[in-house]
Amino acid sequence: MKLGFVSAILADCTFEETIDIAHSLNYQAVELACWPSGKAERRYAGVCHLNTDQLSDSRISHVKEYCRRKNVAISALAFYPNVMDGNLSKRESSLAHLKKVISASAKLGVHMVTTFIGRDQTKTIEENIELFKEIWPPIIQYAEALDVKIAIENCPMLFCADEWPGGQNLMTTPDIWRKLFALIPSSHFGLNYDPSHFVWQMMDYIKPIYEFRDKIFQVHCKDLRLHRDRLDQVGIMAYPLQYMSPKLPGLGDINWANYISALTDIQYKGCVCIEIEDKAFEGSPEEILNALRISKNHIEQLPAWAG
Repeated sequence: MKLGFVSAILADCTFEETIDIAHSLNYQAVELACWPSGKAERRYAGVCHLNTDQLSDSRISHVKEYCRRKNVAISALAFYPNVMDGNLSKRESSLAHLKKVISASAKLGVHMVTTFIGRDQTKTIEENIELFKEIWPPIIQYAEALDVKIAIENCPMLFCADEWPGGQNLMTTPDIWRKLFALIPSSHFGLNYDPSHFVWQMMDYIKPIYEFRDKIFQVHCKDLRLHRDRLDQVGIMAYPLQYMSPKLPGLGDINWANYISALTDIQYKGCVCIEIEDKAFEGSPEEILNALRISKNHIEQLPAWAG
């Protein structure tokens, strides 16, 4: 396994600066944010460390050579929009950019894109599955033709009033995964597995690793603290950020030794990417770098780590 991080936390850095930081901290990989230019609609979105609209042959050569020289791999190109948005204009814009990211991933020899399935948050699960049948088969066919794997993160994207009531990502539970994988039985359609999202949904985050071992293309390391006292006051139907907080690995409720051990059990050989979303470590560039150091140290000291 290679240890990397999600580049979105380095929003003000260039591509070269991001790779330099990974190199200086002895990370082996980076999941590289590739959002289109423009105003971000939420935290950690809108970050662009690789402009897919300006990917000339010379730029491709530069990116490859820079990574080779710094000994840092690009684990995936990352773009997490809502391609099933009820707003058709937003939907079409996201779909168009997602295709650019898939194409860029092929050209760079990365062959992986991390993203969301999306969801019309005003529709039921059943209605969204019907929408999935319309929107996603052509995307996966496009990715297959370019030999690019699509790894879907299991975040419900349901945190605040703007995403209420259904959230903006359908692919959130093993039950739904089974349905969608049956509808598109492609070896290029899989998971970017994040255990933290199971914690606040009160779900087991270890068991699915074994069942979906062949569908886990990449994994995230982000911890989460469940505030039981707040949960007792607001209940599970409240906005999730009222009773939980994303944390650095080791500072929340996840048993990382068990998580990494399960990955070794299934002989996972991909990238393990740390995702920093801990507000306690975002006050300055120095704190962000410290968060990357702390997270890396915690994962690498685990007995089961096979980095």
